[in-house]
Order: sequence, then C-alpha cells, then structure tokens
Amino acid sequence: MILIADSGSTKADFVALDNNGKHLFTTETLGLNPEVLTKEEVLARLDQRFDILHNKNKVEKLFFYGAGCGTDRMKNHFQAIFQEYFPNAEISVKEDTYAAAYATNPTNEKAIICILGTGSNCSYFDGKELIQKVQSLGYIAMDDASGNHFGKELIRQYYFNKMPKHLAEQFESEYDLDADVIKENFYKKPNPNAYLASFAKFLITNKNEEFCQKIIFDELELFTAYYIKQFEDYKEVPVHFIGSIAFYLKEELQKALDKQGIRLGNVLRRPMDGLVEYHKLNSIVNYD
Repeated sequence: MILIADSGSTKADFVALDNNGKHLFTTETLGLNPEVLTKEEVLARLDQRFDILHNKNKVEKLFFYGAGCGTDRMKNHFQAIFQEYFPNAEISVKEDTYAAAYATNPTNEKAIICILGTGSNCSYFDGKELIQKVQSLGYIAMDDASGNHFGKELIRQYYFNKMPKHLAEQFESEYDLDADVIKENFYKKPNPNAYLASFAKFLITNKNEEFCQKIIFDELELFTAYYIKQFEDYKEVPVHFIGSIAFYLKEELQKALDKQGIRLGNVLRRPMDGLVEYHKLNSIVNYD
C-alpha cells in the first residue's frame, strides 16, 4: 500500500493506493504541522481516522508533503514519528511546496511555485529540485498574504476601530470577538495560525468592499516583493499557485501580478489530484 499525504496547518488529506495504482481509500485529519504540534498530538490525530489506524502496518511507502517541513530538523522529526507509526513503510517527508510543484507543473518546466493557504511559501523549481532563498520563520514573522495574515489584519483593524461600521457589525455577527476568547485562541489553544486563518473567509466574502480590497492588494504586493521577486527570472517563468486563498482570490492575484509584469500560471485549490497522478507515474511498480 502507498499512502500519499498533503498537509497544511488546518487539515491533512490522505489517499491510499495499492501496488497497481488502484484507489483504496481517501480520508483527512486535522493539520499535521511539526512546528505547532507535539509528537503525541500527531499520533492522536492519525489514530482518530479508522482507515489510517487499521491499515498502518500495511503501508509500504508514505509520501508526506507538509507545511512546516522546510528544514532538515523538522523533516527528521516527522520522519521519526511516521516511522514509529508506520513500522513497515519507507518514509519520504518533504515540504508542501513539493506537492504544489508536482501538482501544478507536471511537465517539470522551470517555474516559481507559491502556496497561499493557511500559511504562505514560495520556491523556485529548476525542473528537478526546489530552491529557496529565504527560510520561513513561520506564521508570526512571515506568511504574507496567507489566511492567518489576513485574519490577523482583520482582527487588528476591528480592534483599532478602523473597520467600516457596516463591516464591523457583520464581523461581530459572524465571529466571537470577545478579547478573552481571542487571546485564549492566540496563546493557550493549539494551532493559533489555523484559528487566525478562519477569519479570512470574511475577507473573501466581502472582497469587493474597498476596505477589504486594500488589505488584499497590500498583502499581495508584499508577497510579490518579498517572495516572488527574490528570484532573478521572475518575469521569465510562470508563477504557479496552490491553496484556498490563491484559488478564491485568483482575480485579485491576476491583477496584482499583471501590474508587475509577472506571468500567472496554474492556480489550484488543492494539490492532491495532481499528486495522485504524479505518484502513479513515478512510484507505482505495477502501474501501466
């Protein structure tokens, strides 16, 4: 059995295939991010899914692509956890940008690969390997134009009384904005980045409002400046995107990149379908 996993901070998608490439099951867990979860929390989330728990000894290969897996320390940390949980499996752990690269760029052309979901990331794909010039420091210091960044900005604008009254009233009706509730989610509960990202839906729903437009384009400008433009040939290669934020803000993304003379490539909400096809071609021994 081959198990393919694509995980953000909010949720993780799993697809199992047999050695002939036949689909066995699909399931999901809460997000598996080594930067914000303990070993015990990771194992508990895997145990909560019947298909994973009852097939863990049958898994021969695990291909895990995840947010927070961009450093050797985090990769090795997760590799050890997964090796313990799937004792008979060959384990491969890569950052989620590889999932984006394989899904959006099946011809393996040179491209810039971006993730805009709960978090954000950007790498250069040279046709074989991903190259990063900037190491991510996580959601507190980086993650421009991500769901958690948008959520944080909305909360700040609301609490600083900068949000237009009609939007503030709508915001209040849709979310519990009590200061104690927010601080508990920020500082005491797990996955504060995913909590922040839950507010991004409000921004997308109201994206035609001038107030929301400014937040969106300001963040996309920062992402372009700090992430995309770090690569010298950013105007010569396509820039592909994966993630719900990119998917639902595709029109705004197109405008922001057009303004900079940058070519927008493929924009996908989630990479799993492309990943399955990629691994059928590259990882299935008996696949025809």
